[in-house]
Amino acid sequence: MAWALKLPLADEVIESGLVQDFDASLSGIGQELGAGAYSMSTFSYVCGPLMFSPKNDVLALPIFKQEESSLPPDNENKILPFQYVLCAATSPAVKLHDETLTYLNQGQSYEIRMLDNRKLGELPEINGKLVKSIFRVVFHDRRLQYTEHQQLEGWRWNRPGDRILDIDIPMSVGIIDPRANPTQLNTVEFLWDPAKRTSVFIQVHCISTEFTMRKHGGEKGVPFRVQIDTFKENENGEYTEHLHSASCQIKVFKPKGADRKQKTDREKMEKRTPHEKEKYQPSYETTILTECSPWPEITYVNNSPSPGFNSSHSSFSLGEGNGSPNHQPEPPPPVTDNLLPTTTPQEAQQWLHRNRFSTFTRLFTNFSGADLLKLTRDDVIQICGPADGIRLFNALKGRMVRPRLTIYVCQESLQLREQQQQQQQQQQKQEDGDSNGTFFVYHAIYLEELTAVELTEKIAQLFSISPCQISQIYKQGPTGIHVLISDEMIQNFQEEACFILDTMKAETNDSYHIILK
Repeated sequence: MAWALKLPLADEVIESGLVQDFDASLSGIGQELGAGAYSMSTFSYVCGPLMFSPKNDVLALPIFKQEESSLPPDNENKILPFQYVLCAATSPAVKLHDETLTYLNQGQSYEIRMLDNRKLGELPEINGKLVKSIFRVVFHDRRLQYTEHQQLEGWRWNRPGDRILDIDIPMSVGIIDPRANPTQLNTVEFLWDPAKRTSVFIQVHCISTEFTMRKHGGEKGVPFRVQIDTFKENENGEYTEHLHSASCQIKVFKPKGADRKQKTDREKMEKRTPHEKEKYQPSYETTILTECSPWPEITYVNNSPSPGFNSSHSSFSLGEGNGSPNHQPEPPPPVTDNLLPTTTPQEAQQWLHRNRFSTFTRLFTNFSGADLLKLTRDDVIQICGPADGIRLFNALKGRMVRPRLTIYVCQESLQLREQQQQQQQQQQKQEDGDSNGTFFVYHAIYLEELTAVELTEKIAQLFSISPCQISQIYKQGPTGIHVLISDEMIQNFQEEACFILDTMKAETNDSYHIILK
């Protein structure tokens, strides 16, 4: 049906003004929604056949598809303070309603331009000051987000010493104090001045097919996200006040694989009809990162004792001959990280991160300790799924795993030796439990691996010494012989067996032998 309306001259003038106002209102619509790739020529080309067609009630454009947007409605007309541009072409095989997809080569340096997009007078508090940006490579699929920690740990195991994300510092411009946390393989951060030109070159070292479920060859790789979070300084000089976050979707291929994939997609699009091409986005030379929610901030607080051991030698002083430490060892402080009802929502977020529930921090953003502890087992399983739900429920209830073996040890002293000699002389029976009023303290040692190495480390930790100071561990056998402790012997220890520890100086070096009696 064609539109054929004859309007008077005055109406034509009004209509002309309305059209100009409509065109003006459309200018910059791509910038306001963070989709800088949309040009007005492209908009006119797509909207042209649709704008005056009575059969099309809704414009089929991704920028009008509200359910696809992850931003709150209040931000639709907001000019973003920063813009991040990844200098890599987008794929031409992406439909209009979908997010852009960019192919990267493994280990290749790609530039991301950090642009100051503020209006005059906007955010004056950061003028002349530095801001901090945190780069992350995370999973795009929700299924992999739930198991992100396990996926990254598996990658770390298969690629020891490698990182997922790195900064190419020699090629980067304007970045200050770049840092990469050794425990966070997929995160880097740096400071930069918005008033100066800043470009950071990043390298992604993992490929998308490393995280596929089945690997038969030729399978599709999983998509990642490059996310950038920018913060300003607070009153204490810490970069914790959030300014802006943006991200884009990527896939990483083996070297030169991204170029081949881009060429394949372009050839496929060339074979499509003009009508089919209208359903796909054109390929752009650069990728504009679109605004997103900030990544949950992780505060690294290490209140538990380090798994390493104190290497101080002064705490292990021996007397003449066969001696023992000159003081009763102090037991290590208990390692407890139980969630309390008085825990604040911010502390609850830190607890979730420390206990490997990072993927659920957004779901429990406003939950305090009391809120989490009120959840039933069924509630947690319904929210987090069966596997992580049971694990989170057990962590909330503070359920500890029973160790495989528990033994008790006591440090031998001169008083104990004299008492044993007196008991032998007086032929007192050990089963009578008569200790002549002397009180001896035993310490529990919990073993999980049931190995001689683990026992050595636990004894060294008990005495606050280095495991290197313990040369060998022996068990006193029949007729007083010394039997070398092995893994098999420990595996045959009785549960809650009691031992008295004695020490003997090694012949060759400054270390000592431990004897279990």
